[in-house]
Amino acid sequence: NDMNNMGIDIQALSPSPTQYYYWADRDTSAHIVKLQNENIAEICEQHPDRFVGLGNVSLQFPDLAAEQMDYCVKKLGLRGVEISSLVNNKEVSDKEFAPFWKKAEELGIVVFLHPLGTTVGNRLNQHYLANIIGVPLETTIALSHLIFSGVLDRHPNLKICAAHGGGFLGAYQGRSDHGWRVRPECQNIRKAPTDYLKQIFFDTIVHNPNQLQQLINQVGASQVVLGTDYPFDMGDANPLDLIASLKDLSHLEQAEIIGLNAASLLNL
Repeated sequence: NDMNNMGIDIQALSPSPTQYYYWADRDTSAHIVKLQNENIAEICEQHPDRFVGLGNVSLQFPDLAAEQMDYCVKKLGLRGVEISSLVNNKEVSDKEFAPFWKKAEELGIVVFLHPLGTTVGNRLNQHYLANIIGVPLETTIALSHLIFSGVLDRHPNLKICAAHGGGFLGAYQGRSDHGWRVRPECQNIRKAPTDYLKQIFFDTIVHNPNQLQQLINQVGASQVVLGTDYPFDMGDANPLDLIASLKDLSHLEQAEIIGLNAASLLNL
């Protein structure tokens, strides 16, 4: 009923970020992830016209995560995986995670980047700022590391989708480009940071039409997919209204954002 009320035909189901469990040992994590992915696959099998699935992986064990992706895509029919912005205090761009990124590119699946909490600490422990500011900041940090570390150079065909409009990256990318021009430690990548945004997909959860239009202007309508963040209160219960409020979009661009891009990403 909620999907019908929101005008959503097909929803991508994924674990809640609270269910990453990167603290678990190898055997425990393998068991948890198997249960999660098989349950998501079962729901999708019961309602194939309404749901597709994104699985979890034991990213703290990158070789295991690569095996889990193989299983959840080839055996369970899931369309991608969800990961956090940080794994036990290690950036997802760390060389340790190379097997995961290699396998994700090889499988051609979407990797949905959705942080759990924030590492900023006590300064954000009031007024729900840990979520309001902290979560999009985590996404901004993770994407910046993926860009400046060269992960997107090494894996140009990766399909990364960032939650909450990619955080603050699209709104303040000029500073990254300037740093790339003037700072030697920023120059180990093949092109300007802004150019890599066109390799990344972003959901529409920004809650403001002007900000969403700015993101579209920056990355192109082809890189933006409809988001709901259902069932959380920080989600968007009327995502189609937000898209309809953007008067400068062509019919094709609107269709891309509300469905065509996601259909391609999820291999529908």
